[in-house]
Order: sequence, then structure tokens, then C-alpha cells
Amino acid sequence: MRASALAELGQASDGGELDAWRVKYLGRKGQLTAILRGLSSLPVEERRTVGAAANQLRGALEEQLQARTDELRNASSPKAERLDVTLPGRRGNRGGLHPVTQTIRDITDAFAAMGFQTVEGPDVEWEQYNFDALNIPPGHPARDMQDTFWLDAPESDANGSMLLKTQTSPMQIRMMEKTEPPIRIVSPGRCFRHEATDATHEWQFFQVEVLAVDEGISFADMKGTLYEFARRIFGPDRRVRFRVDFFPFVEPGAEMAIDCFRCGGDGCRTCSGSGWIEIMGAGMVHPKVLEGVGYDSEKYTGFAAGMGVERIAMLRHGIDDVRLFAAGDLRFLSQF
Repeated sequence: MRASALAELGQASDGGELDAWRVKYLGRKGQLTAILRGLSSLPVEERRTVGAAANQLRGALEEQLQARTDELRNASSPKAERLDVTLPGRRGNRGGLHPVTQTIRDITDAFAAMGFQTVEGPDVEWEQYNFDALNIPPGHPARDMQDTFWLDAPESDANGSMLLKTQTSPMQIRMMEKTEPPIRIVSPGRCFRHEATDATHEWQFFQVEVLAVDEGISFADMKGTLYEFARRIFGPDRRVRFRVDFFPFVEPGAEMAIDCFRCGGDGCRTCSGSGWIEIMGAGMVHPKVLEGVGYDSEKYTGFAAGMGVERIAMLRHGIDDVRLFAAGDLRFLSQF
């Protein structure tokens, strides 16, 4: 079979003949495939010898097929077309920033223009910072909503147990503990929750936290800052809506939405027919949170906000499945 196959391969002169040869010897019903499929009918002592020889022949034939294919391809092109030294060199593929990274940079740049500093925190956090100091004591319903991954602490600690952080809000506490007002920070970071994965939920995602604390900061300051952020990220014509919402570490709390930039507020699939798209939660820092880090809540006030980075990126680019960000598919990532 080896001799006849190689002789026929040497006579093949185009792609059609090469493919016919491949089907005859290596195809699903080819001669060599038939031998491999018939190994089970041989005596046990012969299977290993015949199987090894057949597999060795398959590898040799595949190698010769590739060599003959390359030979015919090169022969069909004039030498001058294969190599023209007068042409500029071909550039290799260039990498780029992941769309989530791009969005984080755009968000932090928008706040940097308004005087906010970017800080980052750990992925593994203490219970004290992730829950207790944010006015989320043990037994609070918000802990069930942020069911997460708990870790065995190396030793007992006054800060409680360790966990993969569920939100970027712990950086509020860390910054206020070591900094006297005024404070203006944004904190991007990775968050983890025990979520069922679907088109709009992932167990690992990114958030950006916003915090401002000083004397005399009001709800109006918060609205103005976040309104300016929305215009910088989604366009200068955006309208903004605030509605009452609850978050344990702010009082009062609000949900911030922008008018739908696809339908102009008329209602479409992107905004679920409402004309508005929620982009973040916000509110005035709760007095208990301020007092917990040693601030005088009668003297200082502040506002905080938090947003999901993937959600912002999905809205800006019209992406309908959050799982695409982590799939590693270059066909998707190269669009950005």
C-alpha cells in the first residue's frame, strides 16, 4: 500500500487529484482507515504489530501529502510573485487592550478630569471591610444577595473571615481609615459572587467605586458629578434620571439611569421598552460608615457610587452577552 500510494501521489498534478488521493487512502472509507477499523478482528498477538505499522504509515502519508501540496502550490506561482523584494514588509498582528480594560480607563479618565484619584485594592478581603464596616452586619439580607467564596483565614483575626470580595466598596473604608478629608477617589477592581452564569451574569466581574468626602458635600454635588460622568462616557446629549433605591452603606440611596441612546427614550430592546437604562447605584455615605472610620458625621458628608464595568461596555458597544468578555475569542476581541 505504501508503494502504490506514494507512486500515485507523485502523479497527482492539481488540488482535485490530491483530494481524490486523500479520500482513497486516508478518508473515512479509505484503504488505510479500513485496516485500522479491522484491527478488532485480528488475533490479539497481531493487533499491536499491525496497528503500529498502520499508524506509522498514516503519519508518513499525511506528511507526504502536505509536502506534495506545498510543492504544487509553489510550482503554480512564478518566482517573482512569491518574493518581491521591492514591496514593503508585511506587519505582524498587533495586540490591543481588552474592551473591559479600555472601559476602565475611560471611566477613570472621566473622573480624573474632575479631580478624582484612582486607587486599587486587594481581591481577597476581610469580612470587616467587605460587610461590617459598610453597615452590613451578620444576618443582613444583603449578605445573601452577595453570596460569595469564603476562604480559610491563616489565623483568627479581629477583622473576621476572609473572602473573595463581592464589591469594590471596601476601598471606601480602607481609604477613609488612613486618609483625612477631603477625599476624591475612584477604585476599579475585580469582584466575585456565587452567581449562575447567563447572558447578563458572571461569577467574576469588574466594578468601579466612586467616593467623595469633605465638608459640605451635598446630594446636588453627587448628581452634578455623575451627570458629567454620563455625558463623558455616553455622549453630551444624555439625560439623567435618579430614583430612590436602597444600599446599606448610603442614606439616601439612588439608582441612576440615562435616557436610551439607541431609541432616544421611545422604548426599544436595549432599554426593555422603558426609554431608560440603569447604569449605577449611588447615594450619600451613611453616617454610621463615616463614624466607623472615626470621622465626625456632623462635620463631614460625602457621596459614593458603584457601577459594573462590563455593563457599561455592553451598553456602549451593543454587546448582548457578558460571557463574551471572558471567552478569549479573538474574533470578538479584535473588534475593539
